[in-house]
Amino acid sequence: MTPALEFENVIAGYGDTMVLRGVSGALQQGQVLGVLGRNGVGKTTLMRALAGFIPLKEGEVRAHGANLALIPPQNRLTAGIAYAPQEDTVFSDLSVGENLRLHLKTRDMSRYRPYFDAFPRLQERAMQRAGSLSGGERKLLSFTRTLGLHAPLSLLDEPTEGVQPENIARMSHLLLARREAGAAFVIVEQNLSFLLQVADAVLVLDHGERVASGAMPAFTREKLESYLVV
Repeated sequence: MTPALEFENVIAGYGDTMVLRGVSGALQQGQVLGVLGRNGVGKTTLMRALAGFIPLKEGEVRAHGANLALIPPQNRLTAGIAYAPQEDTVFSDLSVGENLRLHLKTRDMSRYRPYFDAFPRLQERAMQRAGSLSGGERKLLSFTRTLGLHAPLSLLDEPTEGVQPENIARMSHLLLARREAGAAFVIVEQNLSFLLQVADAVLVLDHGERVASGAMPAFTREKLESYLVV
């Protein structure tokens, strides 16, 4: 079976500074890969490299067998890849509704019904400027827009950051429903409770290198917590 995503020996960074040093990983459709590590170890850089927003110095990234180096970032959604960054999660000057319709060909937002049921404030604030939402609400808007695209592969960078616990539980339920439908996810996340609920496998980074990886059941919570200790 062709992996939903595979990346091999990824070396990337900013200018002459290489943040990632030979990172590799893979996942199949219907799987969730959690990326874990302390702050500043290269997690967001990895996501930006996978999404195509920083070039690879070395290595290769393939999605469903296609070499992503040949697909510019603005065309990757058409190729079945959605990306929710950690920062700049929404278009602040657009309304909530405009953010959700941005990639749709029609104004019909029925695909978002499960998300409006889970996060009714998003529908209530459909005409409100997205930049006026709280940080947690902007994260929910980004999460809703990304999962609502029904992309085969989604990259989520810190999706629960600043989100209230009751909404994190709803996010977990919605993400698991997409996973059961066959969608694949790479998720950078510091919330271990969330990650333990949704992830099938984990990739741990430290100083830009992979220091551990494997199926989630092979890791105890205590072991995962040890990778987060400064």
